[in-house]
Formats: sequence, C-alpha cells, structure tokens
Amino acid sequence: MLPGVKVYDIKKIPDERGFFAELFRVDWGDFLKGDNIAQVNLSMSYPGIIRAWHRHSRGQVDYICVVKGAVMVCAYDDRKTSETKGQLDEIVITSEKPQIVRIPGFYWHGAKCIGNEPSLVLYLVTKLYDYEDPDEERRLWDDSSIIDPRSGEPYGWNKPR
Repeated sequence: MLPGVKVYDIKKIPDERGFFAELFRVDWGDFLKGDNIAQVNLSMSYPGIIRAWHRHSRGQVDYICVVKGAVMVCAYDDRKTSETKGQLDEIVITSEKPQIVRIPGFYWHGAKCIGNEPSLVLYLVTKLYDYEDPDEERRLWDDSSIIDPRSGEPYGWNKPR
C-alpha cells in the first residue's frame, strides 16, 4: 500500500433483524492518524461508472466506505520526490465485507462501480468543500500519464483484473 493509504475492516454485528456496524469512531487512532472529519457525503454510481481522477493539494484526506454494491478504489502517486512515485493501489470494497479506506488527498484517486447493481458510497472528508475555491485538481479517467506499474502502459480502468 502507498504510505497513508489504509484499509480498516468494519465489524458487522448480525442479529435476527439484520446487522449493525460502526463505520467510524474517533478512537480509531492508528487508522485516523489525527484526522478530524469535517463533512460526510453520499455518492451513487451506476454499474461501470468511473469517477476519476482527482486529488486534493491542501491536505484533505478521504475515507471511503461502500454501503451498497461493489467498488474498485485506486490511488496513484505521481509526486516527483516520492519514494513511491509511480506506485498504484487497487482496492476492491463491497457492502458484503464492510471496510473503510483512508486515502491521503495528495494521491490521485478515483473509483469504479464494478458490480451489476448501482453502488452507494459513503465518504468522509477532513476539509469542508469550498464552493468558491475547491481543493480539487482533476484529470480525465483515461489520462494516459497515469501508468500502471505492472504493465508499463496507461492505466486501464476497464482492463480485466
């Protein structure tokens, strides 16, 4: 994993009614790394939809949890002076195995709905969205400058895994 990218398994507590799960707690210190959540968002994507690439240069950290469906989350490091320059992480998260993924915003990141049904993604962020001056740089989902380190070719969201 890229430094700072973490996956935290969510404990499901089933009972005769369904289940209960704590998605986020401030006492998860090793996972949070001192982050404070400022905003919670919900995103629905249809099957095959790719939401990529973007990053946050002013310190935002994203926490991503799939509450319905299946999503592949990717993070890519293109920082010139980074020891992990060119590294790419692919993380599949589903509602069947609840997890929350921490992504430092300086990595280019995005997600693709990989299931046969729409996905619902709950994501928590450490900075409020500023409508006047958003902390968001964007690239096209098929930007050829994001290289898959396994193949040496541009990253392909739609290539078989």
